[in-house]
Amino acid sequence: EIEQKIKEYNSQINSNLFMSLNKDGSYTGFIKLQLKLIRPVSVPASKKPPSIQDMKKAPRSQAVKRRTSFYLPKDTVKHLHIISRTRASEVIEALLRKFMVVDNPRKFALFERAEKDDQGTGLLSPLADQPLRLRLLAGPSEKALSFVLKENETGEVNWDAFSMPELHNFLRILQREEEEHVRQILQKYTRCRQQLQEALTARTPG
Repeated sequence: EIEQKIKEYNSQINSNLFMSLNKDGSYTGFIKLQLKLIRPVSVPASKKPPSIQDMKKAPRSQAVKRRTSFYLPKDTVKHLHIISRTRASEVIEALLRKFMVVDNPRKFALFERAEKDDQGTGLLSPLADQPLRLRLLAGPSEKALSFVLKENETGEVNWDAFSMPELHNFLRILQREEEEHVRQILQKYTRCRQQLQEALTARTPG
């Protein structure tokens, strides 16, 4: 049955991202992931901010002491070659290694998204769901199924799991976010006030 599904899957794709059946009954293939991250990620500190190409080429440090934070480009896309037994949590870890991200993997969550659900609200179970199996069952169409990596904002955050530098960095990020929200609110009410003043002026006789 699996062999037949793989043949059907491979017959529908227009690229070389085929699935292959192994002798032990498992299979390998590619999944496409889209990164929709709002907050910056942490990478090993360097003299200049790393580019996406730099992160793809450089090996991930085993002992990272100094870190720097930056924003990944919006809607960054990456293909990962995985095995059918690979769980969602392992996909997250592999993706972070690809980009040399040293943040705790528990900060992130993998979602499945269908065309009718643009936000990707189907949260995958980190230890149970197997993305490549879901890909095979759905077929190769990105409209039927795609995967999205987002910040993990489900439940309470275990702050004890983070280091002191990470916590200080979170405070700086929150302060920047707060300042940006305040600026946007002030701009909104300034525009409204100006519009009201213009309307009053237009109706004032003489």
